Amino acid sequence: MDITETPTPTSPPKKPSSVRHTRAIQRDRRTHLPAAPPDPVVAAHLTQLLHPATLAQLDHFRALGLRERLLTLPVMVALVLSMIWRQIGSVATLLRVLRDEGFRWTAPVEVSEQALSQRLRGFPAELFQRVLLTILPLMQQRWQERQRPLPPELAWAHAHYPAVLAVDGSTLDALLRKVGLLRDRPDQPLAGRMAALLDLCSRLPRTLWYEDDPQAHDQRWWGQLLAALPAGARLVFDLGWTNFARFAALTQAQITFVTRAKRNLAFTVVQSLQRTAQVHDALGWIGSGADRQLVRLIAVCYRGTWYRYLTNELDPVRLPAYYAVALYWQRWRIEDAYAIVKRLLGLASFWVGSQNGVQLQLWATWILYAVLVDLTDAVAEALDCPMAALSLEMVYRSLYHFTHAYHRGQATDPVAYLAAQSTRLGIRKRPRKSRPSRFAELTLTFSAGP
Repeated sequence: MDITETPTPTSPPKKPSSVRHTRAIQRDRRTHLPAAPPDPVVAAHLTQLLHPATLAQLDHFRALGLRERLLTLPVMVALVLSMIWRQIGSVATLLRVLRDEGFRWTAPVEVSEQALSQRLRGFPAELFQRVLLTILPLMQQRWQERQRPLPPELAWAHAHYPAVLAVDGSTLDALLRKVGLLRDRPDQPLAGRMAALLDLCSRLPRTLWYEDDPQAHDQRWWGQLLAALPAGARLVFDLGWTNFARFAALTQAQITFVTRAKRNLAFTVVQSLQRTAQVHDALGWIGSGADRQLVRLIAVCYRGTWYRYLTNELDPVRLPAYYAVALYWQRWRIEDAYAIVKRLLGLASFWVGSQNGVQLQLWATWILYAVLVDLTDAVAEALDCPMAALSLEMVYRSLYHFTHAYHRGQATDPVAYLAAQSTRLGIRKRPRKSRPSRFAELTLTFSAGP
């Protein structure tokens, strides 16, 4: 009798960690010395931008029943923002700097480590969120007033839509188990999830959301997203947001969307708009019942691979296929924003284990992200180049060189200095000589014959 041996099942190989770089950030922030305080010019700029928005929240601060202690709202905002900007890795170090130097618009303050830790855990994070939501429209207005070129697809969209937006969610990293009730936990819990609605032209967030459940799906934010979208806007999102009922709601609200199409999408063709060897563009039906709707499916063969996209803009004249695809590719700007706030500004390392403390650090980090984007855009205007041609990271790191130049008497204006030294300091990205831009390649793809 033949006996067939059943192979022993093996466990699947472990996936490599996707947050290894953030673990390195956590270790680094807790060991290195804090950065030097900014020079008086940069400090005055930050004060001019943020201090009025902070003072505007004092009435709400009092309405919450908070007592006027040493660590008041202006002191807490200055303290937390400085902790992030100067990459201070521990409460003990923060306490020494607060006692010896003070921060921004705050004089040195003598407080105990216990009082400071309790304030970081219990200070209402909504006050920082209100400061963020106060400065974002002001930052957007400053962007509107500047004159600098945009990438061609964004320049076209900016002229045809009142807003060009992208939305996506991101999981926050693990909390420290050395604090509070987390000491006895066998695992290392994640800090939750965040979602951002980002303006693709200005790179500034329109609004942000937080969810303490790290397993929360992007779909959970659909209601808040629909309430935040202006009529006539152009919205880009990834597969995680696929929801036919929500697609219909976007169409009813006069929001034009573009997203990727799932591989198993059931699509019934009604009319073919274009069909070549590299481009398929057709109208058809998706969904069933009340969710059934007419949409447009665009398929593009780019470098030998087919990519498919859905949009509710049915007129190829109002939204040409290559602009729809090129604008979807700009969705990656929101991933760049997440990389800046996590990797560069340190949202990969949390000081406390409470949800309130996580939100406090979250909103404060996005405040400084908006300040960094505003500064980079000012440098782009001085260079008369798109902001996409500059590195936000190198603008942030080059402020170190400006501080030294300022103290030597060689520079007084950070924007003028960073623009003049943009190539030497690596602020201006090196152009790629191997191939043209993705938009130029895409245009060639669409202009090719069958």
